[in-house]
Amino acid sequence: MSEAALEEVSVLSSIYCKEGEFQLIQESAQDGLVVQINCTVGGGGGGGRQLDVSLLFRLHPGYPSCPPDISVSSTRLSRSQCHNIKQKLLDQAASLPPEPMVHQLVEWLQCVEVTHECRGEEEVKETEKEEEWTAVLSLDHIRSQNRYIGLLERWSQQLQLTGRLLLGRSILIILQGARNEIKEFCRLLKTVKVDVDSCGKKCKERMMKVLTEAPLSSSSGPGTLQGFVVVNYQSSSELTAAFQEMNLTELYQQILPSLSE
Repeated sequence: MSEAALEEVSVLSSIYCKEGEFQLIQESAQDGLVVQINCTVGGGGGGGRQLDVSLLFRLHPGYPSCPPDISVSSTRLSRSQCHNIKQKLLDQAASLPPEPMVHQLVEWLQCVEVTHECRGEEEVKETEKEEEWTAVLSLDHIRSQNRYIGLLERWSQQLQLTGRLLLGRSILIILQGARNEIKEFCRLLKTVKVDVDSCGKKCKERMMKVLTEAPLSSSSGPGTLQGFVVVNYQSSSELTAAFQEMNLTELYQQILPSLSE
């Protein structure tokens, strides 16, 4: 990780020094830094209601040459509103020069009228955006299992998704949750170095495919998945049984042609 990133984290801990404001969650030479900043945003100088928001910044080893990954959560905002804020922060980060930017991003957000920015059309479509979906993804390979599976479990928790990782002849991920968060899970798979290639070099999951997706109400029977569980299977009959156990037989029939290719 860069000296600039380490220095920035030290500065951030001094700026956000009140109890519960700043936390260094991860420090790794391989994976970089993860910091959490809890702040109050939303006034914007216009008398709007202020909200407590938790911001998670993932600073990759190449940061600040590449912008950070960002997650947003708040007990006062819906998942779609948090997603909207996150996208605005990512857009803002992409527009900044490649230099330490976390403090600048937090200050920028604190000057934005969050309650106004995240409503309007977004709030009108709240029911549609909060609808639970099921998606089935296929992966090309998992060589570094501990790292790869650990990332999948962490992302599912952070994005409030549940699912199954099915390991066998085909590698499948079944996800259930808000559609926006499933899309974010897929984005992370294709942009973060999650595995190693045949030469042992870190690589991204560029071969990931979304085999099918559907609203939860039309893709399964009663009940939904709990947690994120890894399941090993040896045969096609065991794979069929796994989908039956999840009440996802209809989705399994839809992806069968893809699995036989």
